[in-house]
Amino acid sequence: MQSAAAFTVSPSLPLLKPRKFSTNPRFEPIVCNSLSSKRNDLGVVSSNVISSSPSLPLRRSWNLSSSSSSSSSMFRPWAAVPLNDPEAKNRFEVRATAVPESVGGEEEKSSSLTKTLQLGLLFGLWYLFNIYFNIYNKQVLKAFHYPVTITVIQFAVGTVLVLFMWALNLYKRPKISGAQLVAILPLAVVHTLGNLFTNMSLGKVAVSFTHTIKASEPFFSVILSAMFLGELPTPWVVGSLVPIVGGVALASVTEASFNWAGFWSAMASNLTNQSRNVLSKKVMVNKEGSLDNITLFSIITVMSFILLAPAAVFMEGVKFTPAHLTSAGLNVKELYIRSLIAALCFHAYQQVSYMILQRVSPVTHSVGNCVKRVVVIVSSVLVFKTAVTPINALGTGIALAGVFLYSRVKRIKPKAKTA
Repeated sequence: MQSAAAFTVSPSLPLLKPRKFSTNPRFEPIVCNSLSSKRNDLGVVSSNVISSSPSLPLRRSWNLSSSSSSSSSMFRPWAAVPLNDPEAKNRFEVRATAVPESVGGEEEKSSSLTKTLQLGLLFGLWYLFNIYFNIYNKQVLKAFHYPVTITVIQFAVGTVLVLFMWALNLYKRPKISGAQLVAILPLAVVHTLGNLFTNMSLGKVAVSFTHTIKASEPFFSVILSAMFLGELPTPWVVGSLVPIVGGVALASVTEASFNWAGFWSAMASNLTNQSRNVLSKKVMVNKEGSLDNITLFSIITVMSFILLAPAAVFMEGVKFTPAHLTSAGLNVKELYIRSLIAALCFHAYQQVSYMILQRVSPVTHSVGNCVKRVVVIVSSVLVFKTAVTPINALGTGIALAGVFLYSRVKRIKPKAKTA
């Protein structure tokens, strides 16, 4: 707790010796004897410095008389009060003003409220960008049946945004070594495949069904972590997987838009995305000069574009030209605008997701991701007017409840075995 002290000096001191003036007195400037002053413990200026500042707390009384003195005589600087004089100590009155404790508490509350509002805004943007990405991406894929090309466009827009931020120093450009690029390459490969398989699934089945299948990501996470990281799940985690698998199976059986290509593409997306998470733990942990999540995502985005662009030309050719789209009877301007919006939202929602992950725990982020999937499913059903049967809705609800349960029980640590 800080306090502010106010010092008051008696206006008349016996040690001050006024001088008499001539018949025509005039004031002359006060001369400073030295510029190197020191303050004692009470904050009193030493005698070798006299300041003419009007803010000086010391005051002196002057008597004007008509004694015969030289008109050019100057004021003699007063002598400092000796600290060893017991009477001098009584001439100083020290007043201390304490800062109220409520001021610090109010500042902490204001800071906490600001952080909460910022976090709430980030979650809202995360969900909003996800909704718009899935809606516009689905509309593009329904008209333009080339998922590899669409995925390349999304990575291309993300690459432009990343380079733009690095060029303008909106985000610090990283210094990457060759060893780090080799370590990141597997992550870029599975990241590329994960997004490609997601687009393939969205092009074949309803958005709600794709996200229902993607709700089974924890199942793949547990298996891959046990196989490659040696992290054995607790009985609570295993139990939470039962409603996830059962709910996805029930929703799949009753899905009106079901087809095997869309189903297996979504499953492959789960496998590759969770492989990316496992690889990031296995490769990047305990590495010197490790990268933060946003920087790592930016580098992976650029590498994914470089990896997939040649494959897209080889597999699908150059089909996103105005001439080809016009010959296919498509509205070129509308398709370009929706593709651009989908690509911007694609990069934005992943960027915001990593920003949230830097502010909250992985468990909180996992719960938020579960809520996000519910929001995306509901919004897609409303926008596309997807036919949903009660059994299908029940299966989706059970799967999502299992994901929520998984995110809660995952933080339960197994009890250590006693000898």
